[in-house]
Amino acid sequence: MQVDNFKIFADLVETKSFSKAARLNGVTQSAVSQQARAMERNFNTLLIDRSQKQFQLTREGERVYQSSKEILHVYDKLVSELMEMKKVISGTIRISTIYSIGLHELPPFIKSFLSEFPSVNVRVEYRRSNLVYEDILHNSVDFGLVAFPAKSRQIDIIPFREDQLVIICHPDHSLAKRGSLTVDDLATHKFISFDPDIPTRKAVDQIFRDNKIEIEPVMEFDNIETVKRAVEIDAGIAMVPQATVTQEVKQGTLVSVPLEGSGFTRPLAILHRKGRVLTPAMKKFIKTLTGNEA
Repeated sequence: MQVDNFKIFADLVETKSFSKAARLNGVTQSAVSQQARAMERNFNTLLIDRSQKQFQLTREGERVYQSSKEILHVYDKLVSELMEMKKVISGTIRISTIYSIGLHELPPFIKSFLSEFPSVNVRVEYRRSNLVYEDILHNSVDFGLVAFPAKSRQIDIIPFREDQLVIICHPDHSLAKRGSLTVDDLATHKFISFDPDIPTRKAVDQIFRDNKIEIEPVMEFDNIETVKRAVEIDAGIAMVPQATVTQEVKQGTLVSVPLEGSGFTRPLAILHRKGRVLTPAMKKFIKTLTGNEA
């Protein structure tokens, strides 16, 4: 048995999908099925209960899965320790991030990191927030970057930074000349928001509830770029992270107005699966983002 056999089996168990396990390991779905059967022949026992409609392990399969995780952890730890002994900072870091962070917060950090560690390859995928958590749990990526991080027993959360939430509007909008705004000032204006399942939308809705204001969005979008485009055509106003509109404000296509009071912030965080062995490159990447050693 090779380490790859254990990894493919563990990925199969965690994703409960032959096709997803295949994508994670760069092999065909048939190869994953063959690997599972090869493990059953090797241990001379049934590992997957094929009588069930849904993916389910036998008792022996569960034991092999737990041991596979232990073997992979020891192997990853060994590789990481050898790299540290050689002072090698290389490899690939896979990141899953929501659009607003990936497009507006992350680029300068990646540029700085790659300048210092050119032997490291950084791959970034743009995903909806719920899919970032899935990517972490399925070991599809090394790190996730989200706003308003949700606590999980299986995920470690590292605070990254905090965004200030501001109101954006068209330059000709009646609010554009205001130096600041209260939440009450927003009540009579058309409002553009994110889709209901997006964490920033939930936080904005809570702000309105706390201030006893009922606002029904005229438009809802799943990413920051489409929200901004809608505001640019004067379809309404929106509450967004300040860092995401720096360019548009500079170009004069949008106006950003601060909110009076406190609590109008959006916490950002780095996620990784609990117990994951961090390579030297991963530790350096966390330090670049947070300024602290991992």
